[in-house]
Order: sequence, then structure tokens, then C-alpha cells
Amino acid sequence: MIDKQNTAESELAGLETGTRVVNLEKGRRAFLQTLGLGIAGAAILGNTTTQSQAQALPSNVTDADILNFALNLEYLEAEFYLNAVNGTGLKAADLQGVGAIGAVNGGGRAVPFTDPNVRKYAFEIAADEEAHVRFLRAALGSAAVSRPRLDIDFAFTAAARAAGLIGANDRFDAYANDTNFLLASFIFEDVGVTAYNGAAGAIQNKTYLSAAASILAVEAYHAGIIRTTLYAKGLINQADAISNARDSLDGNTDLDQGISGTQSATPGFQFSDANLVPTNAQGLVFARTPGQVLNIVYLNTTQSPGGFFPGGLNGTLR
Repeated sequence: MIDKQNTAESELAGLETGTRVVNLEKGRRAFLQTLGLGIAGAAILGNTTTQSQAQALPSNVTDADILNFALNLEYLEAEFYLNAVNGTGLKAADLQGVGAIGAVNGGGRAVPFTDPNVRKYAFEIAADEEAHVRFLRAALGSAAVSRPRLDIDFAFTAAARAAGLIGANDRFDAYANDTNFLLASFIFEDVGVTAYNGAAGAIQNKTYLSAAASILAVEAYHAGIIRTTLYAKGLINQADAISNARDSLDGNTDLDQGISGTQSATPGFQFSDANLVPTNAQGLVFARTPGQVLNIVYLNTTQSPGGFFPGGLNGTLR
């Protein structure tokens, strides 16, 4: 049992006031049910019977559908990281496409980084995500969807409340400091890797498949940077809590892995060990279906627009 009074200051440094320490001795989903959750928690737990309804790719899905699904996720990542490093998002030339361009709620304020290494990581990742948006848009041509409506402000608060990092009435500012930025980044990175892995097998065009594999590799590098940095900074409990919250959304199977050794599928791991590479017993990364990905980015189990995509994704897979 974690002693809240002795660990709250050290383990939750950098978070908003009113935060709480997660009891890691409780089960992945059981601990969520014991928390006084806010809006996101109610949505997560309010319809658990739909968790098994995350669908695999439809049989009639096209390569363009899959790439547009990926493009929506890249829009989200690019807007978050670019705002975090520059205080501004994507350029106007990178937004238009099929459908109306959606507004972005939040952002517009660069993180006041204090760790020069974290700042360098952030700038590199931001440049990569911007390049991914441009690459996918070029590959899709006139079939590319426009940037959907995004929320890169309150959605982080909703996710932090659901993970138990802050209280039901507290706010989480993803741009406040290095710690908040890293935890916010952790919400995205593993999801991107598993999303690309889940969709790759359905891509028919070998050129597109090669491109998707390359982007997956880059996203995996990003995820490794974030996971390693969180571990090195002692933010293990917080990262594991985010993993638990993601896992409550993507179905009844225990897929997600945090960064502590107890999350690893490798036999013999202890809590004191690191789990920086989330793999199964065969050393392979797991895959998520589009439905599972939507549950996480929508912050609910019904695949209904919300969370980071208040109006839903643009395109067929939404």
C-alpha cells in the first residue's frame, strides 16, 4: 500500500494541485472503480458492456481509408507536439482536404522546458509528426481528409482524471512543465504504435505498406523515448496509471503495459525492473483494432465522438 502522505510530493511533482497517488496494488480495472471519477471516468465505466464491441477492419476497407485513419491520428499528435514546442500548430497548407477543417481547442502555449534533453526530444518528435502529416497527405492526394476538430486541452484533464492522477474537480495542464508534457505524450505514443501494427496487415498496396511500416518504426522510437524518460525521472506510478486507464478502454483483454516490471509479459520480472519495451512473451508488439483505438482517443467505450476528437475522425473509419 502506498503511503500517500510520504510519497505525494515526490511522486506527483509537477502535476496540478489536488492530485492523488494511485494504489498500484489494486487491479487494473478495479482501481478505476474505486476512484471518484469525473466526466471521463463516468464515460469509461458507464457502458462497460460495449468494451467487447471494438471491431476489426471491415472487409471493404480500402488503403485510402486506412491511411486517412492514420492521418487523423497524426493530425492530433502533430498539433499537440507543435503547440508544445512552438506555441502554434500545423500550417494552413497542411489542413485542407475532404470535409470541413475542424478547429483546435487548446494549445497555443509552448512548454517552459527546464530539462534541455526533454526539450530536444520534444522538438525532434514535433518535427517527425509534422512530416508524417505531410507525407500521408501527399500519399493520399485529393483523397486526404482535412484536419478534424481536435481538443488538446480539456481532453488531457479528462484522461488524467480517469487515470486517477488528479481529483474529479482538478485540471491537468499538459503544457505546464516537463513532467506534465511527458505524461501527456505517454497517452498518445503507445497507441500510435499499436494502431499502425493493427492496420498494417490490411494494406494491399506494397508501397503504402512499406510507408506504414516506416512510420510505425518512427512512432516506436518516439514511444521508447517517452517511456525511458518517464522511467528515468521516477514517474513510474503515474505512467502505469495511464496504462491502466487506456487498458480499461480497449476491450476486456489485458493488452496495455506500463513501464514497471510487473507490467511485462516476460517471466520473472519484478516491480523494480523496467518494462520500457511493451512486448508479449515472443518479444512482439501487440496490435489494436481501429475500434480499440477509437475508444482510447474518444475516451469512452462506445466509439462515440469525444475526448481528443469532439466531432469524431474524418473519413470512413471513425
